[in-house]
Amino acid sequence: MTDLDYRPATLTADHGDLLARGSARLRQDDPELYGLLSAEIAYERATLPMVAYASLADPSVLSAAGSALANVTAEGYPGARYHPGAGQFDGVERLAIERAKAAFGAKYANVQPHSCSSANLAILMTLLNPGDTMLSLDLDSGGHLTHGAKASVTGRYYNAVHYGLDEHGFIDYDAAERLAKEYRPKLIIAGASAYPRAIDYVRFRRIADSVAALLLADISHIAGLVATGELASPVDVAHITTCSTYKQLGGPRGGIILLGDDHDVVPPGHKLGLAALVQRGIFPKFQGTPSPAAIAAKARALDLVARPKFAEMTRRIALDARALAAALTERGWRVLTGGTDNHIVLVDTFQQGLTGVVAEAALQECGVLANKNRIANDTKSPMVTSGLRFGTNMLAQRGFDPSGMNECAELVDRILRAVRPLTDVEYELSASVQREVSAQVAALAAAYPIMKYAV
Repeated sequence: MTDLDYRPATLTADHGDLLARGSARLRQDDPELYGLLSAEIAYERATLPMVAYASLADPSVLSAAGSALANVTAEGYPGARYHPGAGQFDGVERLAIERAKAAFGAKYANVQPHSCSSANLAILMTLLNPGDTMLSLDLDSGGHLTHGAKASVTGRYYNAVHYGLDEHGFIDYDAAERLAKEYRPKLIIAGASAYPRAIDYVRFRRIADSVAALLLADISHIAGLVATGELASPVDVAHITTCSTYKQLGGPRGGIILLGDDHDVVPPGHKLGLAALVQRGIFPKFQGTPSPAAIAAKARALDLVARPKFAEMTRRIALDARALAAALTERGWRVLTGGTDNHIVLVDTFQQGLTGVVAEAALQECGVLANKNRIANDTKSPMVTSGLRFGTNMLAQRGFDPSGMNECAELVDRILRAVRPLTDVEYELSASVQREVSAQVAALAAAYPIMKYAV
C-alpha cells in the first residue's frame, strides 16, 4: 500500500480486518506515532493508577471506538437524520439507547453528549434562562466546574448559589434547604467530582419540590456503582440524571442523559415534557453532529456493564476504597470524612506539610498516579491545593483486592514521607528512594494484568 492509496478498505473488509490493516499500516508508515501509542500501553502497565477520574476500557470498547462509523456524519436522531447513509448508525444508536436504559432502569436515554460536561451544559441551556438561579455544591467542597463554578461558563451565565459541607466534611443538607428557600432556584444539582460519601437524593428531591425546582443528579464519577446497586440510584428520584461513560463505566469519552419516572413531566414555563426538551436540547440546540464511533463504543461498554463480572468489579472498587482509606489513616494521613462510601479517598496533605501539587509530582515520579485536589477551606490555589484525590476504579479493574491496598498505601506513605518541600511547588526527593520505590511500584504493577476484569 503506497502513501497515495486511499481506496476505501471498508468496501472489502469486515471490522476486524479493517482494524488489523489499519494498525499494520500505522506501524509501517508512521512509526513515530505508533511508537507513542505503544509507549502509552507500556506506561499504563508499569504504573499504579490510583486515580478517581477514569477507568480502563475493554479492548472491545476500544475496537468499537475505532470503527468505520468514524466516517459517518449524521446530525439528528435514528430515523430522522439530516444526512443520508446513516442506516447502520441508526441501529447502533438505538442499541446504545436501549442498553443505557436497561443498565440504569431509565425510561429515556440520550447517548449523544460528547461528555458529561456537554450534557450538563445542554440541560442548563434548555431549562434555564441566562441569569436564572441554580443551587449546587461548591467547587472546593467537591463540586464540578459545570455546576456553576466561577471559572466555568455556567458560573457566568447563571446565578449560581452554592451549598457546602458541615464541620465533619459531609454535605450540609440543612444549609442547602435554607439556601433553596432563600434564593428559590429553578434548578438544584446533586452531584460531585470529589466527594467520598453517598448522596441523599431523596432529601434533595424534597428540597427541590419545596421550592418548585427541578433536580439534576450528576453521577459522572459513580455511574458504575449506581448501575450495579452499590450506591442508590437517582434515576427515578431526580428529574434528570447525567453521567460520563469513561470515569467508571469503562467506556469511551462521552456522556449520557437519563430520565426516569419524570420523563414526561412538563416543567414550568415549557410546553414540552422533559424527554422532548432533552431531545431538542442536545440537537439541534446545543450539539451538532454526534460521534457515531463513540456511540458504538458506548453501546459495547453498556453491554459489559450489564454482566455479572462488572458487578463483581464494582463491589471490588468500593471495598478497595474503604481499605485504602483505612490503610492511609493507619499511617497518619488525615482522610477527609474519615473514610468513603464510593471509590474516592480524599487526603489532606498539607497537614503533613505538603501541598497537593508537590505530593502529586513526587508520586508520579515514582510511578504512582493521584491528582492534587482542593479541600474544604483550602487556602491554596487550584493549581497548588492542600490535598490529594485517590480512586480505586483502575486498581479494581487490574485485580487489586482490599489486601493489596495496604501495599499501595505503604508505597504512597514512603514516597511522601521522603519528600522535602522547598516551596509550595518545589521539592526534593532522594534519588535512592526514587529508584527503590519506583522499582517496587513497577514490580507491583506488573503483578496485576492491565485488564483482569475484562469480560
